[in-house]
Amino acid sequence: GVFAGAVMHTPVAVTEEALRVVEERGADAVVAVGGGSTTGLGKAIALRTDLPQIVLPTTYAGSEMTPILGETRDGAKTTLRDRRVLPEVVIYDVDLTLGLPADISAASGMNAIAHAVEALYARDRNPLISLAAEEGIAALARALPRITRAPRDREVRSEALCGAWLCGVCLGTVGMALHHKLCHVLGGSFGLPHAETHAIVLPHAAAYNAPAAPAAMARVARALGTDDAARGLFDLAGRLGLKRALRDIGMPADGIGEVVERTVADPYWNPRPLERAAIRDLLARAWSGEPPRSA
Repeated sequence: GVFAGAVMHTPVAVTEEALRVVEERGADAVVAVGGGSTTGLGKAIALRTDLPQIVLPTTYAGSEMTPILGETRDGAKTTLRDRRVLPEVVIYDVDLTLGLPADISAASGMNAIAHAVEALYARDRNPLISLAAEEGIAALARALPRITRAPRDREVRSEALCGAWLCGVCLGTVGMALHHKLCHVLGGSFGLPHAETHAIVLPHAAAYNAPAAPAAMARVARALGTDDAARGLFDLAGRLGLKRALRDIGMPADGIGEVVERTVADPYWNPRPLERAAIRDLLARAWSGEPPRSA
C-alpha cells in the first residue's frame, strides 16, 4: 500500500488518513522514502501502531536518527520523545539525493546544522556529541556551497549525507533549546516551510545564546571557518542563495507577538533565560532579514 499525502509539520488529521490505509492494507511495516515530512508521518504511524520502520532519506533533515516526533493540531505544534518512533532501519543511498534541487538541499542542510548548533549548548550535552556536532557542521558547511554549483556530484552529496547523519544523531541524543522552540511555534502557527524557517532563525537564535554559551559558539565558528558564529551562519545562508527574512516565506508582521507569548508560555530549556523584549527583537530582525545581533 502507498500513502503519498505526507505534509509539513505532521498534522494529526493527515496521520489519521494514513492510518486508515495501514488498517485497510494490513500493513506489517512502514517504509518511508522522502524527507523530514515523510519520515515524520512514518513516526506518527509507528507511535500509534508500534509497526517497525524502514527509512530511506532523500534530504538532510536528520530526523530519521531521532526518537523525536513533532505533530500539529489546531495550529499548535508539540513534540515528544518516545523510543517507539525511532526507526529500526535507516538506509542512506546517495543516488536518492542526486535529484534534490539545490535550493531545497541548501535549506535542508541548514536545518541539519541547527540540530548540531543546539547540541553544543544543550543542557545534557556531552563530549562525544560535541565532537559529532562540530564535525557535522563542518561537513555541511563544506558540502552545501559545492552542491549549489554541482548538484549531481556524488562525492559532495555523500559528504552532506554524512554531515546530516551526524547532526541527526546529535538531535536524537541531547535536548533542544530556543531555536527549535521558535521554529516549532512558527511552523505550527503559520504553516511556514520547515527547513527554510530553521535556516532563517538559526543565526538569530545563535546570537541570542552567544553570551551564555561562548564555548559552544567558538566551536560553531571554528567549524564554519569564521570568527563570529552567528554572522557565519547568516553569511552561509546568503552564499547558498537562501531567503533570510521570515516575511519572505509567509510570516505576518503582526504574528511576532503571538510567537513571543507561545514561546515563553511553554519554553524549552535554554542556556540564556528567555526575555520577552530580547526575543521580540530577535524575531523582528529575523522577520525583516537583518543580520543577527548579539546581546
